[in-house]
Amino acid sequence: MHLRYLTAGESHGKALVGILEGMPSGLGLTRDQIQAEVRRRKLGHGRGARQKMEDDAVEILSGVRHGKTIGSPIALLIENKDWKNWANIMQPEATELPAERQLEVPRPGHADYAGGLKYGHADMRNILERASARETAMRVAIGSVARNFLQECGIEIASRITQIGSVEAAAEITTDRVEEINRIADASPVRCLDSGASERMVAEIDSAKQKGDSLGGVFEIIASGVPLGLGSHVHWDRRLGGRIGEAFMGLNAIKGVQIGLGFDSARVLGSEAHDELFPGRTPGLARRQTNRAGGIEGGMTTGEWIVIKAAMKPIATLMRPLHSVMLKTGAPEQAHVERSDVCAVPSAAVIGESLLALVLAEELLVKFGGDSMNEILPRLRDWNENTR
Repeated sequence: MHLRYLTAGESHGKALVGILEGMPSGLGLTRDQIQAEVRRRKLGHGRGARQKMEDDAVEILSGVRHGKTIGSPIALLIENKDWKNWANIMQPEATELPAERQLEVPRPGHADYAGGLKYGHADMRNILERASARETAMRVAIGSVARNFLQECGIEIASRITQIGSVEAAAEITTDRVEEINRIADASPVRCLDSGASERMVAEIDSAKQKGDSLGGVFEIIASGVPLGLGSHVHWDRRLGGRIGEAFMGLNAIKGVQIGLGFDSARVLGSEAHDELFPGRTPGLARRQTNRAGGIEGGMTTGEWIVIKAAMKPIATLMRPLHSVMLKTGAPEQAHVERSDVCAVPSAAVIGESLLALVLAEELLVKFGGDSMNEILPRLRDWNENTR
């Protein structure tokens, strides 16, 4: 069985819509569970006024009955509260009224210019509205369903911020409970476990805001309880690292992804890059004392924590705009200014949790199969007993 999902909706359109197909029946799921994760996406110092305006209330339209999935497609809806202010501008019906809030000067670093030329739009608002990270609210909602499935399977996912701008946090994680990481991170204004670095990150964000600028950073996603053997080595498109890379590089503003040591593995000797194997508790099994591979070797999970880092560039909308061009005249102009965040790295980390959840949920279904939780869970338990 495979999972597949689609989202639809524009940033200032009437609503965001999502459909998730392939989730087995019998999974406990409530609106409150989905809502909790969507609210976490709104966290973080440096977010814009839109986060206060939108409550991101999720409605389950189908696929769930009496608190359990029933095997049919799950449809979700998030209404945009700001739609009332944009109804004339974004209405789907034909109109002869002059267009308002047209985007004729593209922003460097955004989808405006390439998208406008590709799709033939002189008004690049037709690109901006869908390219906006507003869509990720629905991806988090869909990912929260996959997250519920993973938790039933004993898998937990968390995230933390390791860098914002020039400020780096301490590398060590002091807890061995992944769920504890999120509790500590969510209490930080920038979702950082290092309290000292957290304060410096807040100051750097405030400084960028005063300058009309924006900041990027690095976040880390961790998954525990993942069974050995998800993914495969037999084809390039079945290698789990490739599937994770695709999911994360499909997230707005992400410019780099690494698993485990990642780029650092290019700077060390082989003896410092790999995880040695030692005798396990039973014959036929081995254990590791390190996790430099980040939980993935040869395209497959090793049973260790999955550890992923992603680099997010600064947001492309600046209050002190960059140089651009008025395309219809060819004249130099300052880039378009649209309401935006100063820093959205904490939010991107929460979105990253959902992206990893969707990838791992599908890989679990591929390996253990079944149309209901009653089929899948016994197979997973047997496998874990024989491989851990």
